[in-house]
Amino acid sequence: MAHATQVGLQDATSPIMEELITFHDHALMIIFLICFLVLYALFLTLTTKLTNTNISDAQEMETVWTILPAIILVLIALPSLRILYMTDEVNDPSLTIKSIGHQWYWTYEYTDYGGLIFNSYMLPPLFLEPGDLRLLDVDNRVVLPIETPIRMMITSQDVLHSWAVPTLGLKTDAIPGRLNQTTFTATRPGVYYGQCSEICGANHSFMPIVLELIPLKIFEMGPVFTL
Repeated sequence: MAHATQVGLQDATSPIMEELITFHDHALMIIFLICFLVLYALFLTLTTKLTNTNISDAQEMETVWTILPAIILVLIALPSLRILYMTDEVNDPSLTIKSIGHQWYWTYEYTDYGGLIFNSYMLPPLFLEPGDLRLLDVDNRVVLPIETPIRMMITSQDVLHSWAVPTLGLKTDAIPGRLNQTTFTATRPGVYYGQCSEICGANHSFMPIVLELIPLKIFEMGPVFTL
């Protein structure tokens, strides 16, 4: 999870998030180069006497500064479109979880386990144990296996919500009357945190999401039923 002095993104826990971090670094390098070029041109403009009148009719220069931005846009668009299509793929998921947003808590349903349903509320400060995170821990975590394709079906019962877990690269809107889906495959065990990312009312900031990712062999022994 993020910490107070963190500058970059959270460590990736899914292949999609790894791709997003790579694209972020790729686009950031292009932005740095553009900024350096613009600042260098400004510096030359302020410190150089413009006595050369030939620049008023420089067809080659105009051609370069027209083609170069187009090439830069292509270099950004191609990897962006690739990741966009990757996030939309649904490759035969092994497990389906339904998440329903409410004001202000989440309801989860394990559709492959006899319709197991439970609510997930933020833990009040008085109920926090040593090591728990204020405003982030919940009473019932979502237990999921790693290295397994998982499909999340996300909707809402009242207003707009957004189910987001940054370390997995997930952010899907929960819309009343609409069922959105997203898929992910976690690569590392651990406890990962997210929050509702759509302003949904007075207690919008009190809708945390906690995923507990465990090895598949342990999950098959039935830990989900201990919630």
